[in-house]
Amino acid sequence: MNSLRIIYMGTPDFAVEPLRTLLEAGCNIVACVTMPDKPVGRHHDVLQQSPVKQFALSHDIPVLQPERLRDEEFLRQLRAFEADLQVVVAFRMLPEVVWAMPRLGTFNLHAALLPQYRGAAPINWAIINGDTQTGVTTFFLDHDIDTGQVIYREAVPILPDDDAEAVHDRLMHLGSQLVLRTVRDVASGSVRPIPQSELVVDGPLRPAPKIFRETCQLHWAELTAQQAYNFVRGLSPYPAAWTTLQGQQLKVFRSAVVESDATFPITLPADAVPGALVVAEGLFLVRCRQGWLSLLEVQLAGKRRMPVQDFLRGAHIEADCVI
Repeated sequence: MNSLRIIYMGTPDFAVEPLRTLLEAGCNIVACVTMPDKPVGRHHDVLQQSPVKQFALSHDIPVLQPERLRDEEFLRQLRAFEADLQVVVAFRMLPEVVWAMPRLGTFNLHAALLPQYRGAAPINWAIINGDTQTGVTTFFLDHDIDTGQVIYREAVPILPDDDAEAVHDRLMHLGSQLVLRTVRDVASGSVRPIPQSELVVDGPLRPAPKIFRETCQLHWAELTAQQAYNFVRGLSPYPAAWTTLQGQQLKVFRSAVVESDATFPITLPADAVPGALVVAEGLFLVRCRQGWLSLLEVQLAGKRRMPVQDFLRGAHIEADCVI
């Protein structure tokens, strides 16, 4: 395995841990490919390196940052490394001229149990949909997004109070070990890839499309309290679910479904419309299509993230407010 020449492709923090694991196992990473440096700052006058680039440079690994993956100069540089295998973790869709280049092919790590949750945001959508299980998959790339033959899959539970950050970190470490196992078995010739059509179970395949700002808005009339709870934790801490409060954006990072019983300190109005607020006893409750959601940690536009008790001390919420 250590004689294989490997090119590693990735960009965010999620991709750093598998790279670290391969290096610590003695793998020969001859180059990393990552996104171009990103302009940041108020005037976009500072260039920020990706986490993968920072890690690669700290370990003296050459870095390529193509603007276009079909650029002839990039392809020439890629060929010059004479890689046997390419490993992709949280990067971009590759053209065939790139993924077909190594003699052993190119495999990707996906943060879901393919064929479920093909797409850019599998962790978020699994939680939003209320799933109790997810996992990681390694598969060989082909012409379409996340459709290639599966090498290995490994499942983990999604706990009832997990948010996207918790699942992200769990899958990052699990995926690192699966990447190492996949490299070892590809090197030994022992992998037996399985078409995804053989892994389809009863029920529809759920997609995992990219998440935009408008995706993150809480529509109280469409969500039960449980669905709203899953929505909040599936987007926490980033990009974060949001609603509007008196004309301002209010992000919601933590919440809880109200289990109203005889011990609950507030009597909740039975005729409240979706989006109606009840603020009392240090609680900030929102009526959903069915049931009530208690907001626990929020951030008003221009302010810091804070527990709802701190938020309520400085907030001036109008009577009969609906969000």
